[in-house]
Amino acid sequence: MAGGSFGPTGVAKERAEQYQGKVTSYVIIACLVAAIGGSIFGYDIGISGGVTSMDEFLDQFFHTVFEKKKQAHESNYCKYDNQGLAAFTSSLYLAGLVSTLAASPITRNYGRRASIVCGGVSFLIGAALNAGAVNLAMLLAGRILLGVGIGFGNQVRQTNCFDCFS
Repeated sequence: MAGGSFGPTGVAKERAEQYQGKVTSYVIIACLVAAIGGSIFGYDIGISGGVTSMDEFLDQFFHTVFEKKKQAHESNYCKYDNQGLAAFTSSLYLAGLVSTLAASPITRNYGRRASIVCGGVSFLIGAALNAGAVNLAMLLAGRILLGVGIGFGNQVRQTNCFDCFS
């Protein structure tokens, strides 16, 4: 029975009256942190998609793609076909996947605070590297560190949300 319940009628109302929880500033901040942590991936998808089509970015880091883009006036087909550009885009997501798996034993052995600090420091260093990037290697290193920060954050964020509301 989809959406059905096995409990007797009225149990939910009785339990709701027993609940003495309040909406405090701690609960609001926990919700905001969870929402911001979840939106980091979406923000990156939007930003990296826009940046990879900017002429200034392509000219500095992917000059062959920039030249190909200038010549492809009639069609958009395969003008962004470049291994370096693909590595730029996917490096964050691959690093996020691997670091999420690595963050679990770190969280178990050293606690959530250590994982949050590792993720935050990694994200901060990655953002600084990307902001000051002068070549592709620096850009990829920054993206990988951003991915590590996001992976650690996503692994720990779920646990903190469950603890706040249980």
